[in-house]
Amino acid sequence: MRLRAGQLGTAGFRSAFDFGQRETARWFPGHMAKGLKQMRARLRSTDCIIEIHDARISFERNPLFQESLDIRPRLLVLNKMDLADTSKKLSVLKQLEREGVKNVLFTDCLKQRDDSVKKIVPLVTNCNRSYCLMVIGVPNVGKSSLINALRRTNLKKGKASRVGGEPGITKAILTKIQVCERPIIHLLDTPGVLPPNIENIETGMKLALCGTILDHLVGEDVIADYLLFSLNRLQQFGYVERYDLEAPCDDIQHVLKHIAVKLGKTQRVKAITGVGDITMKVPNYTAAAYDFIRAFRKGELGKVMLDL
Repeated sequence: MRLRAGQLGTAGFRSAFDFGQRETARWFPGHMAKGLKQMRARLRSTDCIIEIHDARISFERNPLFQESLDIRPRLLVLNKMDLADTSKKLSVLKQLEREGVKNVLFTDCLKQRDDSVKKIVPLVTNCNRSYCLMVIGVPNVGKSSLINALRRTNLKKGKASRVGGEPGITKAILTKIQVCERPIIHLLDTPGVLPPNIENIETGMKLALCGTILDHLVGEDVIADYLLFSLNRLQQFGYVERYDLEAPCDDIQHVLKHIAVKLGKTQRVKAITGVGDITMKVPNYTAAAYDFIRAFRKGELGKVMLDL
């Protein structure tokens, strides 16, 4: 559902998100620091680096990768295109080119057949010899899915790397995983690595919204509010129809209350009154926020490019 600005009472929406005194979580567990150290150690035996990102946040790249791993040829893979606004691909490519990034490929690695995955081998090889590639990226962008997709495409084999919907599934560099026979190509899976400090709070919120930072470290209520702000800013009003709202809304408490009531997500609380304690049902705002966020991450609230 895509409406023009001003329809269904959209006038008066926030033009900017008020972060207040909020700070994004510092989420750099021990396995991240160890993983980055291991990546540096493996550079000498690596022919090319494949840096994979969530296509919805194409420009929010980890500066640590540029500082530590920028001595090898690199291919930037923008994954999860099934969740992104494909009409903005050209704008993304132009912006990346202005930043000096030219080798870019859009993929959806969860597809059983993705023609873009077939292009990776020709892009990173130029002669018939063996290759070792390293796959890097922030958490939960699809590094393991890419490895599995390459094996499925080139070797007709199944999963070799564990895949999950939460950040932090891969915690160490694995042994070499073969993904192609002609030429022989092995990939190194690596843990997702975030900067120790995310200085720009809006960058942090985009990463959190796309599931790169564990929800509870930022707060489901804050993520849900930023999601509502982002959907309204992008004029993506699919949430109105999904949750049977009368019109687009800029008040997250109103939206979450409506979601909780619609989905029957309530909780019992005790209230003290003049005649004694009573138990009553109230909307479960946290559960409603969780549903709202998960619906977005599944692409059920519209396809977006958060950086544009």
